[in-house]
Amino acid sequence: MQESLFTVAKLEDFVPEDHPLRAIRHLVNAALTQMNPRFNGIYAPNGRDSIAPEKLIRALLLQVFYTIRSERQLCEQLRYNLLFRWFVGLAIDDPIWDHSTFSKNRDRLLEHQIVEELFAEVLRLADQQGLLSKEHFSVDGTLIQAWASQKSFRPKDGSDDQRPGGGGRNAQADWKGRPRSNDTHASTTDPDARSYRKSHNTAAILCYQGHALMENRSGLVVSAVVTHADGFGERRAAAAMLDALPRASGRRSVGADKAYDTADFVGACRERNVSPHVACNDTRIGGSAIDGRTTRHAGYRLSQKVRKRIEEHFGWAKTIGRIRQTVFRGLRRVDQQFKLTLTASNLMRLGRMSIAVPAGAPA
Repeated sequence: MQESLFTVAKLEDFVPEDHPLRAIRHLVNAALTQMNPRFNGIYAPNGRDSIAPEKLIRALLLQVFYTIRSERQLCEQLRYNLLFRWFVGLAIDDPIWDHSTFSKNRDRLLEHQIVEELFAEVLRLADQQGLLSKEHFSVDGTLIQAWASQKSFRPKDGSDDQRPGGGGRNAQADWKGRPRSNDTHASTTDPDARSYRKSHNTAAILCYQGHALMENRSGLVVSAVVTHADGFGERRAAAAMLDALPRASGRRSVGADKAYDTADFVGACRERNVSPHVACNDTRIGGSAIDGRTTRHAGYRLSQKVRKRIEEHFGWAKTIGRIRQTVFRGLRRVDQQFKLTLTASNLMRLGRMSIAVPAGAPA
């Protein structure tokens, strides 16, 4: 193959006009423009040049969109993938950062809560277009498997309760007849992870709980948080996310599955002037906490249909966004990954709405 001596081409020419990243980049640029004063405050005006925060955020979003498993692989892709260079804002001959530099700059975003601000800015753009509901919401939670094995779940007092079941460096462990709980044990790999099982028919794993609150008009996640995994985490997080919503004069509603059909959660919703459109769990001891005051309304049946759309975010985040098992350790890092992934999910949904991204908008 013989190449021409001179080539005149722009990265823009290599990206198809109907590529879905064009609409997403338009939204991301609009959000980052509003965050520019924030970047000026956390980055020093002098000293050694660092990675521009706008490029760093776009690169992190690419990592979610294309299921890139590590910063090392992301930096490798940026060397030869013209679509990635275009989205991040790198010229065709710009040098690529080292993966270790990329990781250190990512930690700076965590320290200054930049991901949370990006999440809020994307929602503000949607609100400007009238895409957000202020009255009707849905809530749900999901388990996020921790980046730690059951063998790291050791007694807190320092004793060793593992009986090796074979030779080799990765020998089998035998815990039969030895009680193990979060009160007496903790993971030496990720102390913030908790041993938890979703039901009596499933095995306990070291994990976190991710929680999301979705508005019902456009199906956008308006609040997200990660907590320690326990039997009360879903309802506590749901109440906290409802409290964080802007004040409203009218009555609100929140749809949820049977796990939220408890007297404490239903009572907490009614104290907040929120109608608890919770699925009835008649098999619970004592019966359902929901009665005809709620189920007789047509809005209740509609909420039960719409609330299932929140599973679309969780499904996308687990298959594409890599939160089925996190690669980060510590509650703050996992929380940042969860928020970034759901921000990417919101951007994917907004990118398909013509009202949110006008036709012919500059990328």
